[in-house]
Parts: sequence; C-alpha cells; structure tokens
Amino acid sequence: MNILIIGVTGLLGSEAAEQLRLKGHKIRGLALPPLPKGLNLSPEIEVFFGNYITGDDELFNKIFTDIDAFIFAAGIDERIEVPAPALEVFNKYNVDPLKRLFHFAKAHGVKHSVILGSYFTHFVKTRPELHLTKHHPYIQSRQLQKELALSQASDNFSVALLELPYIFGTQPGRKPVWVFLVKMLKKMKGATFFPRGGTAIVTVRQVGQAICGALTQTSGGVAYPLGYYNLTWKELFTLFHKYMGVPKKPIITIPNWLFKIAANNIKKKQKKDGFEGGLDLPEFTKMQCSKQFIDANLAAISLGVKEDNLEQAIAASVQQSVNAMNKSNDYIEMKI
Repeated sequence: MNILIIGVTGLLGSEAAEQLRLKGHKIRGLALPPLPKGLNLSPEIEVFFGNYITGDDELFNKIFTDIDAFIFAAGIDERIEVPAPALEVFNKYNVDPLKRLFHFAKAHGVKHSVILGSYFTHFVKTRPELHLTKHHPYIQSRQLQKELALSQASDNFSVALLELPYIFGTQPGRKPVWVFLVKMLKKMKGATFFPRGGTAIVTVRQVGQAICGALTQTSGGVAYPLGYYNLTWKELFTLFHKYMGVPKKPIITIPNWLFKIAANNIKKKQKKDGFEGGLDLPEFTKMQCSKQFIDANLAAISLGVKEDNLEQAIAASVQQSVNAMNKSNDYIEMKI
C-alpha cells in the first residue's frame, strides 16, 4: 500500500514508518520541522513539511494523492497546562484536524486509516462510574476523537483506533515524555511516596506492530484497547530508580487521601496562574490510585504484537530523560 503518516518524524510515526517500509509498503509523511538530531529516517520515505492544523488545501491534496491508507500519529497528551478552557486546546490538536483529514482522505479514495488515541477512552467505556469525560478535558477530547473516527467508518473505509497506554522507547534527539516523571521522583528526597495502582504499558516497537496489524485486519470501525504489560506504580518506579542511579531508594505507599491533598495543591496553583490541566488531578485520584490494566488478549495479541524487552525500553527512556534535562538544547519536544 501507499501509506501517509501524519507525524512521520515523531516517536510513534517514525517507528510505524520503518516497520511498514520493511513490509514493502511505500511511505509518505507530513511533519513539522526541524527533524530531531540523529533521526535516521530512510531516504525511501517521502517527507512533506507542513502543519496538519493550518496547512492549506494545496498541501493536503498533494499529500493524499495516490494514497491507500493514512495514519494519524500526531496530537498532544494530557501533560500540558493551558489557559482555560483546556478542552478547546485539546480539541484543536486531537479532534478538529481529523475532520479535515477524513474529508481529504475520502475525496482521494483512501480506503484505510489508523488513529492513535488514548487508553483512557477504554476506561470511559469500562468504568462509567468515574465519569471521566465530565471531569477531564483531555479525556473528553480523546472520547470525541474516538467517536468522530469511528463515525467515519463504512464498508469502503476502515477506521482502526488504537487506545494507547504508557509507551516506553526512545528516538534520537527527541525529549521523552517521561522527563516530568523523572523530575517528580528526583524532587522526593530520601524516599518516593506514591499511592497504590498501576498502568498498562507497551513499547514503541509494539505500537508499530499494532499499527501494522490494524491496517491489514480492520474492516469497518474498531477501537483496540492496547496493552501488553501491566505494572504497579511500585514496580515501575523501582525500574525508574534503578536507571536513575538510586536503586536502593525506598518506595513508600501512601493512602489515596494523601495523594489527593497533593493533587488539590497542584490544581489550586494552576487556577491561580490561570491555567487548566488536561486532567482534574483531585478527581483523577480515583483513577490514578487504581490498576489501569489492559489484558494483552483484548487486542494486542490478535494485532500481532510480540514480546519485547520492556526493561530495556524503560531504561532507555529514563536515561534519555536525564540527558534531556541536562542538555535541553539537544532535544526537541511536543509542540503547541
């Protein structure tokens, strides 16, 4: 197939591009300059530079010409704080551009699409009592993204939405998303204090495998809750400590109410500064202090996701996060 990747030079987009290229597909991509330092993108991949939000019709007609499938590997995540109302910002990057992308895709006869979303939409469905879309702008935007994407599916146009959990792995020259977590752990001197709970995890390589599988297996519209490994926060932070050089640092499990006090303090500061986060942190305590686990058999195995070296991926992510903190000018990060 001829495949267009929106966000082809990003962490997930570049991995998907390489895996698909090796399977014999022809890859075209749209990306924002500059390229990350050290990124080794194959010369066989055709790259157009432009903005998927503000690009004109000429650009979109050009990139969608002779394309069989497109992958949306762009957007922003919940880590950012933005001027309220936050939902408008998240929709601007995660939802609104998709309407235009689908329009051009169908106008050019594209038959398949893969949209990279968030595992929070899986929990919107499985944990309705938490009212996640009511409280959290980021999750609401991802749910709107999911509903929009699946509404575009038909007998002649497949839509696969991957509900992605925590992802570990690195790309040369790109600041890992995990810098915020390394900073948090560094600030806690003597011991790490965190509540119970945990998360589903996949590696970057596994996301690429899932994209490949979703492209060939999906008919109609399907949301795939992607998970392969499930770690408690204590298990995950033990690995972070190891590769931060403090393997003996104790991890003390705190009650949920104590975590909520800290979350309230963060929210108060955000409000005072005129900002709003993607997650309402006090309300998110219910989710954060639970096991946000996803069984690999729900989707990953059927999509062809294979066992990977998770510890190696976490180690690389932590070590590059530390490097990015010390040499910030050498790394690019999520743009907004």
